[in-house]
Amino acid sequence: MQAMRGASRRAPVLSKPAMLVRVIVLATLAAFIGLAYLAIPVGLGTLLGTGPSTVLSVAATAVVALGFARVRAWAERTAQLLVYGARSTPYEVLTELSDRMAGAYPTTDVLLHMAQILGLGSGAATARVWVRVGDELVPAASWPDVVSVTLPSMPLVDNELPPLPDTHHALAVRHRGELIGAITVRQHPGSPFSPVDLRLLDDFASQAGLVLRNVRLTAELATSLEAISAQAAEIRASRRRIVDAQDAERRRVERDIHDGAQQYLVALMVQLRVARRLASKDPPRAHAMVVDLKRIALEALDTLGDLAQGIHPPVLTAYGLAAALRRQEANPAVKVSVEDRDLRRYPIEVEAAVYFACLEALNNAAKHAAGSNVIVQLCERDGHIVFSVRDDGSGFDPEESRPGSGLGNMVDRVAALGGTLDITSVVSHGTMVAGRVPLPRGIGDPL
Repeated sequence: MQAMRGASRRAPVLSKPAMLVRVIVLATLAAFIGLAYLAIPVGLGTLLGTGPSTVLSVAATAVVALGFARVRAWAERTAQLLVYGARSTPYEVLTELSDRMAGAYPTTDVLLHMAQILGLGSGAATARVWVRVGDELVPAASWPDVVSVTLPSMPLVDNELPPLPDTHHALAVRHRGELIGAITVRQHPGSPFSPVDLRLLDDFASQAGLVLRNVRLTAELATSLEAISAQAAEIRASRRRIVDAQDAERRRVERDIHDGAQQYLVALMVQLRVARRLASKDPPRAHAMVVDLKRIALEALDTLGDLAQGIHPPVLTAYGLAAALRRQEANPAVKVSVEDRDLRRYPIEVEAAVYFACLEALNNAAKHAAGSNVIVQLCERDGHIVFSVRDDGSGFDPEESRPGSGLGNMVDRVAALGGTLDITSVVSHGTMVAGRVPLPRGIGDPL
């Protein structure tokens, strides 16, 4: 009984075009039946001179029974063509939409086909498909192609369909309760939509949810693939920069050893041979030479110590990050002040990344903002080491300045540990390099 009441409520009220189609079909069938009985029992009986007979009546009935289905199908097709023109029937519209859902088409083609099917099926002047992007509805496809009206994106409020421009009827497209798009149509002037057309729009919107959902997932997947591709390209470039930086560092170390400590050691060996010969012949002169040799040896040790500081400062290994950076307070080019809070000892790779990033920022300040005051701040916060190097120099315009290799090295060092680095600068107001490096699990956790 409930099913019957539901069926009764869903019983369609025929529109004028649908009623006209039915009238044409009934009239055609009536003409066919009348013509069959008129032509066979009467016409053929007259030609044979027998007049109407039972045999001819049975023959006419057989002809009607055999041709009824064909004539009815032909009549329905003809009536649809006469009444609706090139429009598809509602059943054909929904069937074609299902075919599009089952097929594999590019995203833009799917949306264009949807708009075309909707427009042709409903007899609308224009039809549009809107797709949700973030918290906005964006017009993604329109039919016919000559539609040149450019519509803006419309913001959503509380997952509800907002008023959409240039439309007579707008229907929300949802998937599992989530608003993922909309379809809109604009009728021809003086040709309002019939109840059948409106019902078609409702059915179309209810079935379009899966299509737009697939389109949205495809677009999100394409965006993710682009992001992954860009990230992979950046990783490759970062690795290339790291390799280049390591090669340059090795060449620098080789050059510093050759031009610095090695020269001291060569001079020391020569002076030692001379001092050995003078030890027995001229002891006072040999003694003076030994004193000079001691000075040369100390200079060689200092050179090697400076070289070690550039590779990896021993004070960083022995005393930690803050102590290593405080050695830079003796920098004659800038006035450095180091402020640290709640720092502990951390894995050497973490301390080295932060140290060399800060050191590079200090070197840049000494080079481009000589005489300025530089404040280095270090703290542990939310499982990260947070650091900043801020100077009050002349600053620069980030849009007009190209980053150098030093900045690339800083970014790569921090990014290799999953950290981030930001540089902000304002002309006449100084520059700040700020970054954060995550601590390995368990180190920065609350006690």
